[in-house]
Amino acid sequence: MMNRETLVLATRKGGALIALLLLSGGALAQSAANPALNTMRNVSNAPAGASACLGCHGTGQTEMPSLTKLSAAEIETAMEQYRSGAREATLMNRIAKGFTPEESRAIAIWLAEKGP
Repeated sequence: MMNRETLVLATRKGGALIALLLLSGGALAQSAANPALNTMRNVSNAPAGASACLGCHGTGQTEMPSLTKLSAAEIETAMEQYRSGAREATLMNRIAKGFTPEESRAIAIWLAEKGP
């Protein structure tokens, strides 16, 4: 499981893309370690980039806030705030800048409908 220090270091060393790859790997590792997670979440129809959210905001225990109780509008608003700099973050501001508003909306809808 990824910890905050690893993500911060990865972001400083190689940018948000490396952090996203680490997050994606974390989600895959969680699924491999706990086969029950595979039945809880089908990512085959997820919008591009959405499965990376599950590395930190998935069903496993992490220090990051869960997205399970947020609406699509709340997720989309948070992503826009991260992207614009209105909401400060160590990593999410960099990740959000990698998505267009349309991509963020698709991810938010997918997360809200399916739940991590």
